[in-house]
Amino acid sequence: MGFMKGVVVRLLATAFAFWLATLIIPGITLDTDSTGQVVLTVILVAVIFGVVNAVLQPIIKTLGCGLYILTLGLIAIVVNALLFMLTGWIAEQVDLPFDVESFWPAAVLGALFVSLVTWVLGLIFDRD
Repeated sequence: MGFMKGVVVRLLATAFAFWLATLIIPGITLDTDSTGQVVLTVILVAVIFGVVNAVLQPIIKTLGCGLYILTLGLIAIVVNALLFMLTGWIAEQVDLPFDVESFWPAAVLGALFVSLVTWVLGLIFDRD
C-alpha cells in the first residue's frame, strides 16, 4: 500500500509541476480550455516523463559517465532538458495538447522547474 501511495504522490506532484510550468515558463504550452482535458493532459504528460526518465536516464548516465565526471555533473542539465523535449515530442505524437517549443529557455528552464517543484512537493507530501 505504501509503494502505490508513493507512486501516486509522485505522479500528481509531477503533473502539478507540469501544469505550473505551462503557466510560468515561456515556450511550454498547453492548448486546451477544458479543465478536465488539462488535468488528463498533465497526468498523461507526467506518465510519459516518468517512463522516459526511467528508461533513458540510466542508459545515458551509464554511457555518458565520463561526460558527467568531466563536467562535474553539469551535463545533467542538458540531458534533462533533452528528455523534457523528448517528452513534449512524444506528447505531440499521441495528440496531447502539450508543446515544448525550444531547447532554451523552454526545455532547460522547464526541466529545472519541474524537477524543483516535484522535489519540494515530494518533501511535503511523501511522508510515511
